Amino acid sequence: MILGLLGLGAVGVAVGKPLGDAVSRITRSDPTGLTGLLPATAGFRYYSVVAEDPVIPPSEYRLQVGGMVDQARSWSFDELEALPQTGLTRDFQCVTGWRVPDVPWSGVLLTEILNRSEVRPGGTAVAFDSYDGEYTESLSLEQARRPDMLVATRMFGEPIDNPHGGPVRLLVAPMYGYKSLKWLSGIRVTAAVEPGYWEQRGYDVDAWVGSSNGRRDEPV
Repeated sequence: MILGLLGLGAVGVAVGKPLGDAVSRITRSDPTGLTGLLPATAGFRYYSVVAEDPVIPPSEYRLQVGGMVDQARSWSFDELEALPQTGLTRDFQCVTGWRVPDVPWSGVLLTEILNRSEVRPGGTAVAFDSYDGEYTESLSLEQARRPDMLVATRMFGEPIDNPHGGPVRLLVAPMYGYKSLKWLSGIRVTAAVEPGYWEQRGYDVDAWVGSSNGRRDEPV
C-alpha cells in the first residue's frame, strides 16, 4: 500500500525495531490489525510485512525485468524517468476500508515496459518482487496491459520517498492497495498467475475495488 499507516501492502513509515517487530508479527496473522498503530499521514496508513523496510537510493536503484521475454534487462531510475511518462490521478482504496481521494501519480505505463521486453508466446501473467525480499504480487498479462497500471516514480508531483515505497513502486489503480507493491525490484513474465503475498493468505487474486474480497466500495 502506501503512506503512513498503510492498510495492506504499500507504504511504510520508518519505525524503531520494537514496533517493526510488532508490525511483522501482527500483519502476518492479521493484515487488518494495524490500522490505528501510528498517526495517519495525508490519509494514508502504515503497513509493512517486514521488521525493517529497505532503503534504496535512486542512484542505486535497478528494476530487473525477465522471465518469458526476449529482451531481459535492468532499468536504472534515470532510464525509467527518460521513458514516456504518464500521469494518473486516482483514489487509493485499502481493502480494510479507508480511502485517499484524488492521488496524483506519474511514471511509466507497465505495458510500455512489457512492450520493450518483448513478451514471448505462452507468457500470460506478470509477477512482481519487492526489495523487502518478502512481498510479491501478480497480474494477468491482460490486466498488466491496462492503461491504469503504472511503474510509478512520482507522487503528488514529487519523487516517491522511501516511506511510500520509493524510489519506484507499482500502482494498480483499479484494485485494492495490496496489489500496489512497494519498492519494486523485479518484473517477471510467467506462464500463469502466481498468487502474491496476501493472496497466499486468503485475499482475492483479482482485487477489483467494489467487487472483490467481500467489499462493496465504489470503484476508483
